Amino acid sequence: MPAQIKYELVDALKEKLAKTKAVYVAEYRGMTVEQSTMLRKKVREAGGELKVSKNTLFKIAMKETGLTALPDEMTKGPNIYALCYDDPVSVAKVLKEYANDKTQKAFILKGGLLETQILDLNQLLALADLPSKEALRAQVVRTIAAPLSGLVNVLSGTIRNFVTCLDQIRAKKEEGAA
Repeated sequence: MPAQIKYELVDALKEKLAKTKAVYVAEYRGMTVEQSTMLRKKVREAGGELKVSKNTLFKIAMKETGLTALPDEMTKGPNIYALCYDDPVSVAKVLKEYANDKTQKAFILKGGLLETQILDLNQLLALADLPSKEALRAQVVRTIAAPLSGLVNVLSGTIRNFVTCLDQIRAKKEEGAA
């Protein structure tokens, strides 16, 4: 490959890496075109992109972008790189789900980089087990709303008891009148 093309490839990778929040690495040796296309679609829907690149060019692009270098054992072999532009957890979930699929044996997760932290396989799988960003937001809202709804219940309890008492007084007066 001519040197100019390599420079252009590195520049294109640097552009993409500048926007990423996380990079995940997997070996894809033996994947069919159909499997690869399906995985690319799922990753794209999760807010990421799959990129096949020469390991040396990817390392150069990461270094020039200022990202932490991936360990050498993670970048050996034919690798596919998942670039996460939105929510790193959702892309990690897609990759874990695909790696655990019993129908394929060609896709092997290796690890990755989350902002400045190198993730080994176990950390990447733990990240994939986290709830999504929307689920975490919902949990925070419920946590904030719980004391408020409790306060509303306490305050409305007094009024409810008062109304019940008045209803019982009304019922007794109607009994006495009849």
